[in-house]
Amino acid sequence: MSAYATLVSLMQTIDNIEHHHSPPITLPKQQVQSITQNITFLQKFLEAYNPQTSESCEELADPLEMRIADAACAAEDVIESHIVDTIQLSMRPNQTSCAAKEVDEQIKSTKFYQNLQKAIEEICSIKEMAMSIDTERSVVPPASVASSSSTGPGPNTTMVGFDDASLDVMEKLKGDRCDRQIIPIVGMGGIGKTTLARNIYARKLIKDHFDICAWATISQQYNTREILCEVFSQATNTKKEHLSRMSENELGSKLHKYLFGRRFLVVMDDMWSVEAWDEVQHFFPDNGNGSRIMVTTRLSELSSQLSNDRSLHMNFLDEATSWDLFSKTVFGEKSCPDELMKIGKKIVDNCRGLPLSIVVVGGLLKKTDATQRCWESIGSNLTSVVNLENDKHSLRLLRLSYNHLPVYLKPCFLYMGVFEEDDEIRVSTLIKLWISEGFLKPVSGGNSLETIAKGFLKDLVDRNLVLIVELGSTGNIKTCKIHDLLRDLCLKEGQKEGFYHVVGECSPRGINIQRRVIIPRNTSKRKVLGDLRSMPHVRSVICEYGKVPRCRNLRLMRTLHAESNIFDAFTSKCQSKAQYSPAQKNQGRIVGKQV
Repeated sequence: MSAYATLVSLMQTIDNIEHHHSPPITLPKQQVQSITQNITFLQKFLEAYNPQTSESCEELADPLEMRIADAACAAEDVIESHIVDTIQLSMRPNQTSCAAKEVDEQIKSTKFYQNLQKAIEEICSIKEMAMSIDTERSVVPPASVASSSSTGPGPNTTMVGFDDASLDVMEKLKGDRCDRQIIPIVGMGGIGKTTLARNIYARKLIKDHFDICAWATISQQYNTREILCEVFSQATNTKKEHLSRMSENELGSKLHKYLFGRRFLVVMDDMWSVEAWDEVQHFFPDNGNGSRIMVTTRLSELSSQLSNDRSLHMNFLDEATSWDLFSKTVFGEKSCPDELMKIGKKIVDNCRGLPLSIVVVGGLLKKTDATQRCWESIGSNLTSVVNLENDKHSLRLLRLSYNHLPVYLKPCFLYMGVFEEDDEIRVSTLIKLWISEGFLKPVSGGNSLETIAKGFLKDLVDRNLVLIVELGSTGNIKTCKIHDLLRDLCLKEGQKEGFYHVVGECSPRGINIQRRVIIPRNTSKRKVLGDLRSMPHVRSVICEYGKVPRCRNLRLMRTLHAESNIFDAFTSKCQSKAQYSPAQKNQGRIVGKQV
């Protein structure tokens, strides 16, 4: 929720001013006290706020939440502009006349106080409205959410109902045919294609059967060189940075040479076009020794183009298997209480046998009170999705889980949408970004922001909204990712709420007020520059683009997530560079720190 995130960020901005000693930043105490009191009230209000959204307006953000977000953003803009002005005035050369400097200071100071008072009046007006809503609220509370510290069954690892499919694929992988075989696994998003493939890929029986095993994720916006680099890196146990200077043809040639004469298994996950296969297939030799290539795809036509007789079409789970998966997700090895059985089965029926929907809804219920009242509240929200088409049906179910997230988790979840499709996200980078964005509310005398962030990530994993990719040696999550359908939800909700703007796409709330910008790969320089010039309030730029055009108007920017070689060139044109601490480098990424 962008409203809550902006309130937390505004409070942190005010708190951090106390620690800005050179030059000292002064704010009027009475006005600051008014803002902080109102922010505290509105934060508590949003923590309990449960707007009722109808089907007809689900594509629109809640008006009150947007008004709160806009007011908090306006106040933060005023305060941060004052910070930048103060810093820039202190850095003026000594030859500037004292009289001219004093006049400039007086003009900016007057404008600052006027704008700050205007922002305070709007926040006070919103508080009065919120107080009336609070007192008129129904006595029936929303389903309460359990503490984020609660634990449950292991995250994201349950595979139920695919025993026959698993045996079928295993037989094809280890079959007698000696020619190189392509084995497509096809089905709609969320059906469990990648889960099945990973389960098979990880088996010792398979590892022992093949000389080489490698996994590459393709995605819609594939890059041939990256595919070859991933496969070669895994096949030869070579670090990717050692391959950075090789061309596409050099990589392909070395890969072909290394695979020649060896029995290999290569998994190509999430393929969207036959062109992706056409560009790499000649690098995978047919050794006549039983090598296999396993492909997962949503497209039946693509699977038939790859192999007419080897495809596995994944079906929806039947009623009994759906309940088994749901029960394991919510209760682990325990049984569902009798009083929840009827409503539980009704909820499962509405998931239509789609595994992703089942585990996400199950993750939601695992975090709510296990009472009939809470489950019926959630079940009633599911009845409206029964007659929708599959894609709309699954999106509506996933949106329900988002709507029931605690307010403090919503911005952290929405932020997962800034990463490219199928990216493996380093948790250390993710945590730095959450902190830099100001999403995390400090606890007086409590845990550090890093510890709070790790707890939030664990909560999202427990709810099956984030997937673990790799664990570190101490058992902490090292890398994670998000399912394509959930990423689509993040982007839809994030753009609807004005949480971020994706360059090249239409933003429902316009781009001139945007504070967070995503620059996807393959975005034209002209488009990037055009959008950035229209966004004077930008705080964050998240770039997979490679090079960011220089832009002079980003005076309030505080977070840059991009390739390290562009950082200096980019920030050299940011007028407020002096207000930022040195960047933290992490695996070729740069995360600017908040003041």
